[in-house]
Amino acid sequence: MDWIINGLIVILLVWFLAGRILPTKGVKQMTTGELRNIAGDKNRQFIDVRTPGEYSGNHIKGFKNITVHELRGRMDELSKDKEVVVICQSGMRSNKVSKILVKKGFTDVTNVQGGMSSWRG
Repeated sequence: MDWIINGLIVILLVWFLAGRILPTKGVKQMTTGELRNIAGDKNRQFIDVRTPGEYSGNHIKGFKNITVHELRGRMDELSKDKEVVVICQSGMRSNKVSKILVKKGFTDVTNVQGGMSSWRG
């Protein structure tokens, strides 16, 4: 009986972690190398979801700082007609924000894998 409970715990843990780490359906993934090729493109919206302190310490020109906690109140600053490229420090918060954007009807959302930790600018 204990092995059944332990097995269920393992399955639930794997399912939970996979949901946090694996890409979300409807969200494209991009490396920082690929980001270099499109940075500054006026047909895309670039948002940095880190805290103001993180953003002011180092950010990519052209990225607007909208924190994870501000997103719901500032979503009207983003157009659903343009791609939204999202970055954070490591890629975890931006992945979370990307999921929220897709749920709110944004159809062209890209998460930057590795975030600012991978950016060499």
